[in-house]
Amino acid sequence: MTEHDAHPAAEQEQTPTTVPTGAPQQGPREPGEDSPAHPAVPDSPQQEVRQEDGAQVSTDVTPPGIPEAAIPELVIISGMSGAGRSTAAKCLEDLGWFVVDNLPPALIPTMVELGARSQGNVARIAVVVDVRGRRFFDNLRESLADLETKGVTRRIVFLESSDDALVRRFESVRRPHPLQGDGRIVDGIDAERELLRELRGDADLVIDTSSLNVHELRAKMDAQFAGDEEPELRATVMSFGFKYGLPVDADLVVDMRFLPNPHWVPELRPYTGLNEEVSAYVLNQPGAKEFLDRYAELLQLVAAGYRREGKRYVTIAVGCTGGKHRSVAMSEKLAARLAAEGVETVVVHRDMGRE
Repeated sequence: MTEHDAHPAAEQEQTPTTVPTGAPQQGPREPGEDSPAHPAVPDSPQQEVRQEDGAQVSTDVTPPGIPEAAIPELVIISGMSGAGRSTAAKCLEDLGWFVVDNLPPALIPTMVELGARSQGNVARIAVVVDVRGRRFFDNLRESLADLETKGVTRRIVFLESSDDALVRRFESVRRPHPLQGDGRIVDGIDAERELLRELRGDADLVIDTSSLNVHELRAKMDAQFAGDEEPELRATVMSFGFKYGLPVDADLVVDMRFLPNPHWVPELRPYTGLNEEVSAYVLNQPGAKEFLDRYAELLQLVAAGYRREGKRYVTIAVGCTGGKHRSVAMSEKLAARLAAEGVETVVVHRDMGRE
């Protein structure tokens, strides 16, 4: 599990205020007149009647509900603090879900309605609900009932773990349990279990993470939500100059300084690796094409392993002396190879133009 799983950030509690809108204004009353009762909410759609060409025309003015055809898929992630909620949420985010962390349960129907009105841009929503929302947590059942009446299909994923595993995780990061108060970690765990008991019983999927590592938990989430499609791998191919330092976020680093430097060719020096002549010069050097072919094959093997381990992003750093000629040309060719193999690829030239 991640450190964030074991010590969720404290959050100030707020009490929601309901402000009535759209109520008709009352005019002055005569002395002795009884106070009018609150207007009843009509069960049938409200209509507005107006005159058009001498005829009465009725128009439905009831605020529209959630468009049935656009109702997004909803998953609610909850469970014990330290059991892996944030890891599960990040997995769904990598799979293309719109993830909202610690949303007050009373706002879940509003979130679904906004997603339904996004014209298909938000088709899948995951909401993380936990004890950080203490005062709001009691509203969850009411929100779920509201969603059911609107025809929204939801799934509840509950992350479970043993007391021993949770204690080890909290002790390893030296953070208190959010419900611990002045007691021990086990006291906070017991209080949380009691608070979540009913929700656990309603869960559609319970995952026990007591003996799972991060990769195994991601694999279980992929099995449930990725469908038949293999999870995508996104690659960033970054050219850089060694004289400016290694990229701190690089997963793989290769060195193009084994190739002759176009800097020492006067007619090529002013240009970069994006220039066709510079690129041709680099790729026609002995060993350049062989390197490109073999490294592309190696990346196929690495990419398959990354997918199995649940890794979704990889940064491949391609370096030369100044990050202007050789690394730029090779980065472009390597990115084209990856894109042709179905890997979503972005090219970044970190140091081009710094000289």
